[in-house]
Amino acid sequence: MSRRKTDTSTAAYNGIVQASERLRAIVYRTLHANPQGLTVDETCTIAEYPRYSLQPRFTELRDRRVITDTGMRRRNVSGAKAIVWKITDREQGA
Repeated sequence: MSRRKTDTSTAAYNGIVQASERLRAIVYRTLHANPQGLTVDETCTIAEYPRYSLQPRFTELRDRRVITDTGMRRRNVSGAKAIVWKITDREQGA
């Protein structure tokens, strides 16, 4: 049985890609505006987005070497220590 792309699955995929790009841009802009760094929860609060929307974008941006772990940790809403992320020096123009 062959698998064929349908117009609906193609449209759904394109919608996900566009949404992910938009959400990555939101994370990037929020971190760029806060050069001291932010945790995922802090970013979500400032950007007014739920964690489940933005948290995966941190991994994507890290993998692209756009953001970096500062080495600092702050408590998140659950009380656990959370990574403080910032835009890489390369992205800051340094």
